[in-house]
Amino acid sequence: ELQHCRWAMLGVVGTCVPDLLGLPMWADAGKESYFTDAFTLFTSQLLFMSWAEYRRWIDIQYPGSVNEDPIFGNYTVGEKGVGYPGGKWFDPMNFAKDEKKFLELQKKEIANGRLAMVAILGIAAQTYYTGKGPLVCLGEHIKNGVNIFS
Repeated sequence: ELQHCRWAMLGVVGTCVPDLLGLPMWADAGKESYFTDAFTLFTSQLLFMSWAEYRRWIDIQYPGSVNEDPIFGNYTVGEKGVGYPGGKWFDPMNFAKDEKKFLELQKKEIANGRLAMVAILGIAAQTYYTGKGPLVCLGEHIKNGVNIFS
């Protein structure tokens, strides 16, 4: 669930940023031309993600077994459990130092992630139905005068 929450939170941001910057809508990303062909993009995505997912799977099976950077070796992550790497790269502000605060932040991350999963479903449905991005639809909704904000 934690992994899905994090992807959903990134997805919501990824659908809103193109609207803010005036870029092509997120649903049209596949229509754009990139620096290489689709097969190369797919293959490189498959290789990079399979490596990351393999390391995550090993960490789930044997917690702490992949806590050290495989390339440079001298960077390690924290001991807060699977899915919460910690360390100076993932927790530079030391939010997880206090155990009570860490548990509170874990609950907030899951709650916000669940909301993001529902939000990304709504964004996808509205884009399919209207053909417009999320911020455009929100602006039109607020302009019509009948909404939760009035």
